[in-house]
Order: sequence, then C-alpha cells, then structure tokens
Amino acid sequence: MTTVAPAPTRTRTPVRAAFAGFLGSAVEYYDFFIFGSAAALIFPHIFFPDADTTARVMSFATFGFAYVARPVGAVILGHFGDKIGRRKVLVFTLALMGFSTFAIGCLPTFDTVGWLAPVLLVFCRLLQGLSAAGEQAGASSMTLEHAPEGRRAFFTSWTLTGTQGGQVLAAIAFIPIMSLPEDVLYSVGWRIPFWLSAVVVVVAFVVRKSLPESPEFVSAAEGGEIEKLPLVGLLRTNWRDVLRVVVLAMIAAVSTVFGNLAIAYGTDAGLDASVTLWLVVVANIVALVTQPLFGMLADRIGRKPVFIYGALVSAVLMPFYLQSMSGSEVWVTFLLAVAVFSFGYAAANAVWPSFYNEMFPREVRFSGVAIGTQLGFLMAGFAPSIVTAMGGTGPDGWVVISVFTAVIAVVVTLAALTARETAKTPTAELGRR
Repeated sequence: MTTVAPAPTRTRTPVRAAFAGFLGSAVEYYDFFIFGSAAALIFPHIFFPDADTTARVMSFATFGFAYVARPVGAVILGHFGDKIGRRKVLVFTLALMGFSTFAIGCLPTFDTVGWLAPVLLVFCRLLQGLSAAGEQAGASSMTLEHAPEGRRAFFTSWTLTGTQGGQVLAAIAFIPIMSLPEDVLYSVGWRIPFWLSAVVVVVAFVVRKSLPESPEFVSAAEGGEIEKLPLVGLLRTNWRDVLRVVVLAMIAAVSTVFGNLAIAYGTDAGLDASVTLWLVVVANIVALVTQPLFGMLADRIGRKPVFIYGALVSAVLMPFYLQSMSGSEVWVTFLLAVAVFSFGYAAANAVWPSFYNEMFPREVRFSGVAIGTQLGFLMAGFAPSIVTAMGGTGPDGWVVISVFTAVIAVVVTLAALTARETAKTPTAELGRR
C-alpha cells in the first residue's frame, strides 16, 4: 500500500452526491441509449449495404461492442477510482462519453465510405463503452460512501434512476425524429439526438466537478490504506464477490431486451415505431418513481429479497407483455410494459448499486463493482444480437425472448441467494471478513 496526501474534508453530502449521480448517469445513459434506439431503427438502413435481418443482427452487434470495451475500461477506471479518487474518474467519464457521442452524429454513412462507416461506428461505440465502464460503479460508490447509515439503498438507487432518466430522454429524442420524411431521417435527422448530448454534458460536468470527494476514500487516504495495485488486492481478498457480481449483473439483459430488442419485435408485430418508443418512455417514467421506493424497501427488509423479487417478476410477466404487442388493445401493452419494467425489473435495478458495492471494502470497491458488473453486462450487451439471431424478432419470437429472460432470472436468483445480507452492516465494516 502507498500513502497519498490527505484530502481536506470528510464532509458527507448525501443529497448532493445522489443528485450528481442521478444527473451524471442520466447524461451518460442518454448518450448510451440513443445508440440503442438508433441500432434498432436507423443504423441497419445507413451503416450496412442491405436493410435486412442480417443488417439488423450486425447493427445490434455494434450495440454490443461497447460491452466488450467495458471490462477493459473497468480495470483501468477501477484502478484509478480506487487510487486517485472517485470524483476525478467520474469527471473524465463524462467528458469521454460526450465526445464519443457527438462524434457518432458526425460519421459518414455506408453509401459515402462503404465498410469504413461501420468500422468508425464501432470505434466510437468502444469509446462509449470505456466511459460507461466507470460511470455506474463510480457514481454508486461515491453515493453510497456519502449516504447516511440505514439509507444507503435509497440514496444509491438514484444513480440507476438517473440511468432510467437517460433512457427516457433518449426515447423522447427519437420520437419526433422518427416522424420525419425518410430522406431527412436517414440523412440529417438521426444525427440530431447525438449532437444534442453536448449541451447536457456541460451541465452535468459542472455539477459533478463541484462535488466533494467520498469521505470513505478520504479516510482511506489519510490512513495510508490506498492499494498500490487495487486489482491485485481485489483478487486476493474478494475474488468470490467479483464472480458473484459477474453473475448477478447479467440481470441487466432484461433491460436491453426490454429497451432494444422488444422495440424491433414490436415493430415486426405490427406496432408503429413511435408506439414502441413510447412504451419505453412510459415504463421508464414510472420507474423514476418506483426505483427510489424499492430502494427504501431494501433499507427496511434487505437487499436480497427485493433483488430476487425484481428478477423473477420480470421473467414471469415478459411473455404476456410480448404477446400483447400483436393484439389490438394497445393500452394493455402499455400496462404490461409498466408491470414488467417499473414494478419488476426496477426492483433489481434500484437495489444493485447498494447490493454490489456493499460486498467490497472501500480500498477496492470501485474496482470490484466496475469489473464485476462490466463482465456481467456482456450478456446484456449481446442479448439483442443473440436473441435476434435465434429468431427473437420473428413470428414466434416472444417464446425465444421469454425463455431467454427466464433463464437469466433463475441464474441471477441462485447467485443472489449465496450473497451476504448487508443492509444493517455499518459502512466502515462493509466487505470486511
């Protein structure tokens, strides 16, 4: 271990930390999710030679490439997050995400430069993945370490609530764009949501830069407890928890199935593209309310029961939601979208920032959560491409999607049952054996 200069303060600012986490995650994941919407609705038409099923599979694969970069980014950003502090890394991730997203809006299309177009798209997506690798782990670690005892799940839930806010903004940005004439849509129109990200990045950058460093990191620095090589310390003391988080993090596949693959399935089932986007918007708006409530519940009854509930309910309701897309009652589809996402998946989504972070001691917390989640998120990233290749957007695609979701839910439930319950553990003792 090496000693670093002590930081000036240990002040806890839970509300400011939660707000900074919310806003930063909203901006980062607005950028991240507009790519997902474009991958489902736009990119097959402009970055590949033929707008067919093969183009859609390749387009979803570009979406998944960010998840390949994320484990690499997790190792790098996790190292510096545990070495120099959470705040500096979080400021960097915002800047990188803003640059890469704006650059996507400037890319040439396949008709202009041929196969160089998807290559450049993949490169920018890799930069997005590097940025996202540190965002949720860093923001949730920072928020948890500022939070008061007994309310950690509530305050850290705002990090993921920000993620849902970003998804709402991404979908809303695409709804008016999709109504444009095709010649405008496929030339300039699709670029506008990517360019708009530059405005909100500046706001979030200012808020995050003004936030004090985590008091837990300050305390570790003052006590000479900073690991020289956080990854080595992590694998020496907490490798079982890393593996556990890898499996648990696969629950995020439910989100990508709901937010990306279901859009494509619903469109093929006869729903208007704008309706499929509104399904995402409405479900995520309701989740903005339910996720903090699930966080409060997890502070009262524990992380494990709320997380497991979210995983299993998502799997049970998914087939009903998908089948409703081919029916004539659109309002039923909206109700089921809210049920699956806002009252199902949202429970697991709200709890994981506290659940995963509390498995690790402060010296390796950023690295542990970043590496574990990003390896697990590989399943989420490639879920749309994998399930599409298996026929997930075809006539009987609802069966494929539903079985896939059920398998994921069962696997993560079994992993959650092996975890320690940490709701009542003092912050300073988290991750200690």
